[in-house]
Amino acid sequence: MTTTQHPRAAAADGAENAAGERKASAFARIRLGGALRLVSDPNVVLLYAITFLLVGIGLIMVLSSSSITSYLAEDGFFGGFWRQASYALIGIPLMLLAAAMPIRVWKRWAWWLFALGLGLQTLVFTPLGIDAFGNRNWIQIGSFSGQPSEMLKLALVIWIGTVLLAKQRLLGSVKHELIPVVIPGALLALGLVMLGHDMGTTLIMGAVVIGAMYFGGVSWRSLALVIVGALGAVVFFVVTSPNRMARILGHASDTSDYSGLDWQPLHGLWALAGGGLFGVGLGGSKAKWSWLPAADNDYIFAIIGEELGLVGGLLVIALFVVLAVVMLRVIARARDRFGRAVVGGIMVWIVGQAFVNIGVVIGVFPVLGVPLPLISSGGTALIACLIAMGVVVSVARDGAAARIEQQQRDGNG
Repeated sequence: MTTTQHPRAAAADGAENAAGERKASAFARIRLGGALRLVSDPNVVLLYAITFLLVGIGLIMVLSSSSITSYLAEDGFFGGFWRQASYALIGIPLMLLAAAMPIRVWKRWAWWLFALGLGLQTLVFTPLGIDAFGNRNWIQIGSFSGQPSEMLKLALVIWIGTVLLAKQRLLGSVKHELIPVVIPGALLALGLVMLGHDMGTTLIMGAVVIGAMYFGGVSWRSLALVIVGALGAVVFFVVTSPNRMARILGHASDTSDYSGLDWQPLHGLWALAGGGLFGVGLGGSKAKWSWLPAADNDYIFAIIGEELGLVGGLLVIALFVVLAVVMLRVIARARDRFGRAVVGGIMVWIVGQAFVNIGVVIGVFPVLGVPLPLISSGGTALIACLIAMGVVVSVARDGAAARIEQQQRDGNG
């Protein structure tokens, strides 16, 4: 026996089905459009573009600045370049992997990453640790050498963001803002680095902690206490070190100890001055012929100024300024306190360290021994910075996804 549906009921069912199909189609278009906007988010595109530009400039300048010292070390003219290029080939895929990670992964593993970073840093005090330029902040395993403090920077800032997010209802109380972020967390991390006498890296890490706390929404009372305490610690470690005191006093008195402590900063300034407006040409540096120590590392900006001139130097500065602006936009659009704290700390790390490095080269600051991020030679530093940029992209993608979700809720409402 068959039944016949009433024409009006059939029409109603047809209309309902058509409406359902249109709604599903519209929802699919929204999801597809949201996914496309997520991939082509301007902040994400700019972060990738600036990072690749800085790494590309770095590879070119490392090739030029390290060629002579690499040859003298019987490593060939391209030895330093190939090492840096191999680190870039490792770091870029790791950056892309970090960028693809949902931020919940970073939150979930933050404590383990911080513990791992602390554990690696303690290795510098074992037989694996080696001294470099008076600092014991490196480890050597076979032919591989690395600087654990670079990875500790990233682990520390992710951990701070996670802790601030977990304690956000308690923020406003100095006790809860300082424990455990500063006491014992940051003090333990910075103390391990300072035990290796690496003052420059310790200063940068301290600034990273303050940056993460500021952008993470910590009160001014807590920030003031941290800043005052940090300044007191800096003064103590400077006055108790004859070498640091000599550098500070020499820089402040503007005297030129040509054969001593001022050799490197003086030759750095001469290299910059020799470049003029447009530079002597790529590969034409004279300072890299063993006149400028760390020409491919801490003082690579001097070689940039010499070979590419004021124009080349300003281009590098402009890229870091644009990177800071993009990161500030990511902070403003982050989904939660975690994203703001992490990107703020990484911004202080990469952009802040860049301007400290440039300030040292042009004579604004005394020599601190910190490299130019994403440009200077150094495998651990490059890989750590690239992974950090991947984390920033991860936060930017999450912020873009949050905006799309809000648009969908508004549309459904």
